[in-house]
Amino acid sequence: MKKIIVLTGTSGVGKTTISHYLAAAYHIPAIITHTTRPPRSQEKNGVDYYFETPASFAQQDLIEQVSYAGYRYGSSIQGLQQAWRHANVASIILDPAGAQKYYERLGQRVLFWFIVADVPVLTQRLQQRGDDAVQLKQRLQSQEFLRDLQVPVTLQSIATIIPNNDWRQTQQQLARLVQPLLAQTD
Repeated sequence: MKKIIVLTGTSGVGKTTISHYLAAAYHIPAIITHTTRPPRSQEKNGVDYYFETPASFAQQDLIEQVSYAGYRYGSSIQGLQQAWRHANVASIILDPAGAQKYYERLGQRVLFWFIVADVPVLTQRLQQRGDDAVQLKQRLQSQEFLRDLQVPVTLQSIATIIPNNDWRQTQQQLARLVQPLLAQTD
């Protein structure tokens, strides 16, 4: 059975780092999602996100869509199917509301990995990636950021919590999770 690893957690916990690591170390492709957020300087359209206008975003066939920090985010069924054409396991970065939609639609195919880190570590990571100081302060105080620090009640029964304060320890936990998964889906 094909599986989808849903990575979620608040800003700065390392969801993108983990997604890239899963692709590089285990050949688990990441589903590219759509957003109306403008790209950061190092981001590329069609690689990091599909950067959309509000009008083009509204035309997508989306499994889930959410608002976060004033922008729209969503993932398409075509993106999921494309990833599954290349591998039996794919990953996607979603907020908890999006994770809930995937679980409702795909059930046992969803592996819900909730990434956590200490708030000082999160703050440092957000500063290092170049977020504007005013926007950073707003983000750290936003309802979304605070909400995403904890596993939603509706997903607690299926959540695997992955601490990401120390990258080596995170890699070890990922290996313990991924290796049996890949053996099951071959």
